[in-house]
Amino acid sequence: MRNKLIAFIITLCACSMAMAQTAKLSGTVTGLPNSNKIVLNMVEGNNLVPYDTLTPDKKGAFSTEVKLDEPKLFIMMPQGLTQQPPMTHLMLEPFDRVTITMNYDIKHNFMEVRNTTGSNNLHVYELFNKVLYSNLPQYTSLSEELQLPSTTDSRRRELMEQLDQIVMKQNASIEKVVRDNAGVLMSAFIVTYFENDFENYYELYEIIDNQLGKKYSNNPYVQHISGKVRSTLGPGRMAPEIEMKDMNGVTRRLSDLRGKVVLIDFWASWCRPCRMENPNVVKLYNKYHDKGFDIFSVSLDKGRDEWLRAIKQDGLRWENHVSDLKGWTSSGGATYGVTSIPSTVLVGRDGKIIARNLRGSDLEKKLKELFGE
Repeated sequence: MRNKLIAFIITLCACSMAMAQTAKLSGTVTGLPNSNKIVLNMVEGNNLVPYDTLTPDKKGAFSTEVKLDEPKLFIMMPQGLTQQPPMTHLMLEPFDRVTITMNYDIKHNFMEVRNTTGSNNLHVYELFNKVLYSNLPQYTSLSEELQLPSTTDSRRRELMEQLDQIVMKQNASIEKVVRDNAGVLMSAFIVTYFENDFENYYELYEIIDNQLGKKYSNNPYVQHISGKVRSTLGPGRMAPEIEMKDMNGVTRRLSDLRGKVVLIDFWASWCRPCRMENPNVVKLYNKYHDKGFDIFSVSLDKGRDEWLRAIKQDGLRWENHVSDLKGWTSSGGATYGVTSIPSTVLVGRDGKIIARNLRGSDLEKKLKELFGE
């Protein structure tokens, strides 16, 4: 009996050790006012739970130990700032031995991550952080000029275009970081940077799900991504019906085009990127229509005149133009979960979705493939 009890205690201790392991975090921070401390918060659902308070020494060095039984996201936030404290995100795993070097940019209220060691998760976050920081000075400068009362309307348009270009460049760089590191858990957190533009980044979410879904099935960020991918109308699923009135009040149904390759194009007359893409859509329609390609355009306009004028101006000569003139509450857009435009869904002859959000050369490449060129 005594031997069994001892064996049980040993087993229990071994299980406890397996459940909670120590990760060590150390680093340096510069740029903070003297005596500023840093709070290390554990992310639990939608809450931040204070885990430790770090007190950097005179050289800015700090260290701590964290007990973990599974990977966890932590957020470091300096105390005592007059501005909203910047957040530094750390994905820590059991047995980690990691270091991080940071600098606080007081002008832009940003915590720059200059270097990390000992963790792929921290390295991926470092790359993400560098993308954000590299664009911050120019973006801030342009934004400040945009808000000046003396800025003319023409200059405002120029500034808006420049800001749009910065955002597009930044998004492309962040997407590359995620794609290049899709097998690293931190990417499951970083990809949520595109959460408000999910429709245009569905494929990226799908890549993360494929890479991390099984390995980290209990991680909340991976679960979130897997849930979004599985509940979204992605490739291979039947395209739901759209039944709406056209410009003449005639009901048109997506299913009436079954047997053709169909591009469902969600757009609006006021959407500048949509209008810029229209010449390419017209070109592809002219090239492949006789081979079995058609377009089902769903407008998110509210004004009938603007909608019809844009169709004429852009030479959108196919018949299937529909709209309920309800803008973002369009029934067609709601059916496909459209939250931004331009947004496209390419449907095969069998009525199944082939791909989403193909535009430009990507759309042309796919059509060449489908029509055997």
